[in-house]
Amino acid sequence: MASVSYHISSLLEKMTSTDKDFRFMATNDLMMELQKDSIKLDEDSEKKVVKMLLKLLEDKNGEVQNLAVKCLGPLVGKVKEYQVETIVDTLCTNMLSDKEQLRDISSIGLKTVIAELPPAATGSTMTANVCKKITAQLTGAIGKQEDVSVQLEALDILSDMLSRLGGTLYSFHSNILTCLLPQLTSPRLAVRKRAIIALGHLVLTCSGSIFSELTEHLLAELKRNESTSTTRTYIQCVAGISRQAGHRIGEHLEKIIPLIVQYCNVDDDELREYCFQAFESFVRRCPKEMDPHISSVMGLCLKYITFDPNYNYDNEEEEEEMMETENGEDEEQESDDEYSDDDDISWKVRRAAAKCLEAIVSSRHDLLQDFYRTLSPALISRFKEREENVKADIFNAYISLLKQTLPTQSWLHSSGASGKDDVPLTMLQNQVPNIIKALHKQLKEKSIKSRQSCFSLLTELASVLPGCLADHIPALIPGIVFSLADKSSSSNMRIDTLSFLHVLLCNHQPEVFHPHVKALLPSVVTCIGDPFYKITSEALLVTQQLVKVIRPLDKAYTFDAKPYVKDLFPGTLKRLKAADIDQEVKERAISCMGQIIYNLGDHLSTDLQPTLKIFLERLKNEITRLTTVKALTLIASSPLKIDLRPILGEGLPILASFLRKNQRALKLSTLNALDILVKNYSDSLKPAMIEAVLTELPVLITENDMHVSQVTIMFLTTLAKVYPSCISKISGSVLAEIFQLVHSPVLQGGALNAIIDFFQALVLTKTAAVGYPELVKQLTAPVYSSGPAGASLTLHKQAYHSIAKCVAALSSACPKEAPATVNQFVQDVKSPKSSPAVQVLAFLFLAEVGRTTNLSAQRELRTVILEAFSSPSEEVKSAASYALGNVSVGNLKEYLPFMLKEIGSQPKRQYLLLHSLKEVISCSPADSLTPYVEDIWALLFKHCECTEEGTRNVVAECLGKLTLVNPAELLPRLRKQLSAGSPHARSTVVTAIKFTITDQPQPIDALLKGCIGDFLQTLQDPDLNVRRVALALFNSAAHNKPSLIRDLLNSVLPSLYNETRVRRELIREVEMGPFKHTVDDGLDVRKAAFECMYTLLESCLDRLDIYDYLNHVEEGLKDHYDIRMLTFIMLARLSVLCPNAVLQRLERLIEPLRATCSTKVKAGSVKQEFEKQDELKRSAMRAVAALLTIPEVEKSPAMAEFSSQIRSSPEMASLFESIQKDSASLPTSESMDMS
Repeated sequence: MASVSYHISSLLEKMTSTDKDFRFMATNDLMMELQKDSIKLDEDSEKKVVKMLLKLLEDKNGEVQNLAVKCLGPLVGKVKEYQVETIVDTLCTNMLSDKEQLRDISSIGLKTVIAELPPAATGSTMTANVCKKITAQLTGAIGKQEDVSVQLEALDILSDMLSRLGGTLYSFHSNILTCLLPQLTSPRLAVRKRAIIALGHLVLTCSGSIFSELTEHLLAELKRNESTSTTRTYIQCVAGISRQAGHRIGEHLEKIIPLIVQYCNVDDDELREYCFQAFESFVRRCPKEMDPHISSVMGLCLKYITFDPNYNYDNEEEEEEMMETENGEDEEQESDDEYSDDDDISWKVRRAAAKCLEAIVSSRHDLLQDFYRTLSPALISRFKEREENVKADIFNAYISLLKQTLPTQSWLHSSGASGKDDVPLTMLQNQVPNIIKALHKQLKEKSIKSRQSCFSLLTELASVLPGCLADHIPALIPGIVFSLADKSSSSNMRIDTLSFLHVLLCNHQPEVFHPHVKALLPSVVTCIGDPFYKITSEALLVTQQLVKVIRPLDKAYTFDAKPYVKDLFPGTLKRLKAADIDQEVKERAISCMGQIIYNLGDHLSTDLQPTLKIFLERLKNEITRLTTVKALTLIASSPLKIDLRPILGEGLPILASFLRKNQRALKLSTLNALDILVKNYSDSLKPAMIEAVLTELPVLITENDMHVSQVTIMFLTTLAKVYPSCISKISGSVLAEIFQLVHSPVLQGGALNAIIDFFQALVLTKTAAVGYPELVKQLTAPVYSSGPAGASLTLHKQAYHSIAKCVAALSSACPKEAPATVNQFVQDVKSPKSSPAVQVLAFLFLAEVGRTTNLSAQRELRTVILEAFSSPSEEVKSAASYALGNVSVGNLKEYLPFMLKEIGSQPKRQYLLLHSLKEVISCSPADSLTPYVEDIWALLFKHCECTEEGTRNVVAECLGKLTLVNPAELLPRLRKQLSAGSPHARSTVVTAIKFTITDQPQPIDALLKGCIGDFLQTLQDPDLNVRRVALALFNSAAHNKPSLIRDLLNSVLPSLYNETRVRRELIREVEMGPFKHTVDDGLDVRKAAFECMYTLLESCLDRLDIYDYLNHVEEGLKDHYDIRMLTFIMLARLSVLCPNAVLQRLERLIEPLRATCSTKVKAGSVKQEFEKQDELKRSAMRAVAALLTIPEVEKSPAMAEFSSQIRSSPEMASLFESIQKDSASLPTSESMDMS
C-alpha cells in the first residue's frame, strides 16, 4: 500500500513540472496504474489525484488535457463517492466557462464519467447521486439559452445519460421534460434536433403519466400550428418517439394520425417528408393500432410518390427519339442544366413516401391482394423516376412486395392449398409485361446504381414466378449483354448481371434461349477470362447452366450446339488448367468442365482425352478431389457414353483410397461415383480393380453412420448383379458386418430396404458361397441361441422386425425354399419348448410373408395364433395380434369374417383382435376392403363407447383409416355421430378424424376441408376429455395440413385460447396419508392447447393476431411446470419470428422469466424437485438468450436491468454462459426450439 501511494505521489510531483513531456508521461503512467484492478488508494492519495487531474484539464497542452480526461474513466471506480461528486461538480462548472476549449474537454470528461458509472442494478447509491447532480446542472445550462454550443453539449450529455441510466433519474423525469419541451421551439435547428434525441431516450424509461404529458403537449402544439417550422419539429419529435418507444405511442395514434394526415396537404416539402417518416415509424412499430389507418396512409403515399411539380414526364417518349437521331451528348448536357433546380426538394417527399410504402408492404402480409390491385401498378409506373435515390427506394418497395409473395409457395401450402393463395401470383403474372416495359430501357442506362436495382428486382421476380419472363427474353438479352460488355461497368455490376442470368437460365425452359445463344455466349466467355476471381467464378456457374440450355439431353431439339463448343471449351479449359487461381474458381471450373463433357462430350473429339487427364490430376489433389469426384460421377452417367477407359486404370485405385478417408462427404460421393462406373462401364473394369475397391467396404458398414452404410450396401447390391464372382470372395467379411447391422436396434427405413435388396441380389447370384439356408440360419442365430423358454427377449424389439423382414424377403426371392421355412416357423410357435423370442420372431415372419401371399395351406395357423393370445408374455401376444392382422391381409375372404366374429364374442381378447383389425385396414388395398366396410363399421361403432381409453383409441384409429377407403360416404356418418352419443363416443369420433389427416395429399382433403369446422366445434364440448382430443385433432391438422384450418382460425381461436385458462373448479385436493396433494384435472387440456398454439406459429403465423396470442403466452409463463416449459420455447421462437411484437410486450414478459430464474428450492426437497427447477431455469434462460438477440432489445430498461441482475448473480451468470455456449454450437437459430 505504502509503495503505491509513494509511487503515485512521485507521479503527482512530476505532473507539476514545467516540461510538458514530463507532465504527459506522468499522466500516462498514472493512467496505467489506475487501470490495474489491484490498485487501492488511501483517502489522502484520492484527494490529491482528483485535484491534480482536474487541474490538468486546464493544462496549456492539448495532449496532456486529453490524457487527463481519459484518466477520469478508470478513476471513477477507484475513489469514494464524494470524490466522484467533486469531479462532476467541477466538470459541470467548467462546462459553463467562457473558454471554448475548457468547455469541450469538460463535456468529454462528463461523458467519460457517465459511461463508467456502475449500472443502478448493482445496488450502489453512487450512480443515483452523481446523476442527480449532473442532471440538475445540465437542465439549468439547457434552460439558460445564452450560448448555443453549451446547450448542444448539455443536450448531448443528457441524452447519453438517459440512454444508459434513464431509470436512475426517475425522480428527475418531469424536470427534464419541462426543460426539453421549450427547446423544441429554439431558433437553432441543431438544438431542436438534439432535444428530440434526448426525448427519444427519455420515453424509454419514463412513467406513463410523463409519457402522456409529453404526447398531450405535442398534440396541443400540432393543433396550434404556430409556424410551419415548429410543426415540422413536432412531427419529427413524434416520429422520433415512435422509433424509440413505438409500443407506448400506440394508444395515442387515434389523435395523432388525423393531424399528420392534415399536414401532408400543406404545401411544404420538408413538412411532408417528416409526415411520411412519422407514418413509416408508426407502421413498423405499432402495426395493430395502425390497422384502421393503413388505407388512408397508403392513399397518401401513392399520391405523393408521383409528386414532382418541376418536371414533366409526358413528353419523354418523343424526347428519347429525338436524342437518338441527334448527337446524344450535347442534348444531355442541356437537359441537365435545365432541371438542376437546387431548391427542388420534392424528391425527398417521394423518397419518404416510397420508404413508407415499403414498411407497409413488409409488415402487412394479409393485404397482398390489395397491394397487387392498387400499389403494384402505381410502383411500376414510377420505375421511370429521374432521381437516383428515390428510384432505389421504389425498387426496394417493389422487391419487398415480391418477397412477401414468395412464402405462399412454401411446403406448407403445396399440399391441398386452395386457389385462394395463388391469387396474388396470378395478378403478378398479368403485370409482368408492364414491369418489363418499364425496365428494359433502363438496363442500358449509364447509371450503374439503377441497373443494379433493375437486376435485383428481376432476379427476385424470376425466383417468385419461375418461367414468367419466357416471353420477354428478347427484351432482356440486350440489357444483359450491355452490362457484361460495357467498359464502364463496375465488377459488382457484372457479378449482379451474371447472377441474374444464372437465375434466369435455371428458372426457364431451354428453348426460349436458343435464338439468343449467339448474342449471349461471347460476353459470358469474356467474363470467364476476367482477372477478378469473383467475376470468373460467377461466369463459370452461368456457363455450366448455359451448357445444359444449349444441348438439353432430356428430349430432342433442332438447335445445333456444335458451333458453340469452340467458344465454350477453350475458356473453361484455361481456367481448369491454371493451378494458381482462387479455390472457388478451381472448383467451379471443374464442375463446369464436367457439365461440358456430360452434355457435349461427343463434339470434343481429340480434346476429350487430355481434359480427362487433367481430371485425374485434380483427383490427386486434396483441395479439389471432392469436386472432381462429383464431376466424374456426372460424366460417367452421361447418356453420350463418354469413353473413360484411359483414366479408369489409374483412377479406380485413387477412388478406392478415398473410402479410407475421414471426410464423410468424400466417402459418400466416391461410393456414388463407383456405383455409376460399375453400372455403366462394367466391360472396361478388370476383376483386380474391383477387388481393390471391395476390401475397403466392410469397414464402412456400421450402425454409427447409417447413411454411409446404406449407400455402401446399395453399391454392394450393384456389384452382386454386375460381378457376382467378385462378391463371393469377400461375402464373409461383408456379411458379418451386415448381420451385425440387422441385429442393431437403430436399423430402419432406407438402410433396412438396402439390406433386403442386397440379400435378394445375393441369393440370386447362384455363385455365392452363401446360399439361402445358410443366410437364414445366420440371420436367426441370435434368436435361437437366446436360452431357455422362460427367458425374455434378448435383442431389441426393432431387431426382430428387421430379421423377419430379411428372412421374408429371402423366401420371396427363393419360392422353392419358402414353404419349408414357413412350416419350420409354424412348428416353432407350436412347440412348448420355444422361447418367447423364437415365438415373437416366428409370428413377425409369418406376418411379413402372410401380407403378400395366401397362407391358407397352413391349416393350423389360425388356432396357433389364437392360442398365443393367452401367452404369459406381452411381446408374444402383440406379435401374434400383428401376425393375425397381416395374414388376414393376404387372405381376406377366409380371415376377416372370422376376426369380426371373434371381436364380438371374445371380450377378453378384444384389444388384441382390434389391433389385428387395425393392421388389416392399414395394409389392405381399398378395393379389396370395400365388401366388408359395412360390417367392420357396425362392429366398430359398438365399441366406440368402451370405458377403456386404450381400446377406444384403437377403435378410433380403425374408424379413421376405414373412412379413407370411402370418404364420400363415411365422413358424413362420422359427422352425424357428433350430435348423438355419449362423451366417449364423441371423443372416439374426433380422434378418428385425426387419423384421416396425413401430411401427403389425399382424396379426402377436399371433403375434410368442408366439415372439419364441425369437428372442431367440439372444442366447446362440456366434457373435458372431448375437448382434449379435439385439441389433438386441431394440432395434427395445423401440423400436417394447415390448409384445412387456415380459414377457420377466426372462429376456432377464441375456443383454443379459452382452453389455456386455469380452471379453479378442476383443481382438487387428494389426501395421501398425512399429506394433502393438489391435483389439476385441467392440466392436460391446457398443455394440449399450448401445444396447438406452438404449432400455429410455424404454419399459420400470418393469420394470427400476435398481440392477442402474446396475452395467452404471458399467462402460460406463470402456469404449471409443464406449461411454463412450453411457453419458454414459444417465447424463444417468437423472438425470431415477430421480434417487434415481443419488444412491445417486453416488460410484461420479463417478469415471469425473472421470477423463474431467481426461485430457490426449499432445502429439504427431494432430488426430482431440484432437477425440475434446474430444467425450468435452463429453459427460461434459453428464452432470455433468444430475447437478447432481438435488435434494439437493449433499449428496454426492464431488459437492461434483468441482464445486469443476471451478470451480478454468479449462479445465473454461469447458467447463462452455458446456454450461450450450447446455442453457439448449434448450427442455426432454428434449432433452438428443439431443445
